[in-house]
Amino acid sequence: MIKVSNLSHFYGAEQVLFDVSFEIKEGEFIFLSGDSGSGKSTLLSILSTLLKPSSGELLLANSRVEDIKNIDVFRQENIGFVFQFHYLINYLSVYENIALAAIDSKKPKIEKLLQDLGISSLSSRYPNEISGGQRQRVALARALINEPKIIFADEPTGSLDSANSKIVYELLANALKNGTTVVVASHDMHTQNYATKTLKMLDGRI
Repeated sequence: MIKVSNLSHFYGAEQVLFDVSFEIKEGEFIFLSGDSGSGKSTLLSILSTLLKPSSGELLLANSRVEDIKNIDVFRQENIGFVFQFHYLINYLSVYENIALAAIDSKKPKIEKLLQDLGISSLSSRYPNEISGGQRQRVALARALINEPKIIFADEPTGSLDSANSKIVYELLANALKNGTTVVVASHDMHTQNYATKTLKMLDGRI
């Protein structure tokens, strides 16, 4: 599903990843842990195709990233993103935020997904009219709507209380039932309660 080979990355003259190699199987829940500055956010950005590595090879969904002709289409069809700051569009309703990310064939499933996430009553409301925990569930719905093969989450519970954090993790774990692979980078050690494997980073290495 995901294969990383000899991945290194530099920001200018500073090297932040050092010859990283590992594999993630389909349907795994990976907890990418590590202190600030360990390289986990950089690695997650590379895995999710938001950042191009300085060297090394990355395979996602059995495709070499450098061979993908239209990365935007590939992302929409294969990858879901969840971030600490939800990045919802304030002038769009909850429904419209999800519909904007959805492939046309998936749009009929939005209401059912909102119901599954317990936020169907918020469909016509706007992000500034709902709580932080509700906004993060909307962001999760946006990540799930296209039934992606992989979900990448960067500190998805960093701004949430323990009750809402539990809801988000349980929803991410539930995605595994459909064969989705989940990779979460977080400082929250409760993540390991849901993970099938933990990859700990230290000084740019696994």
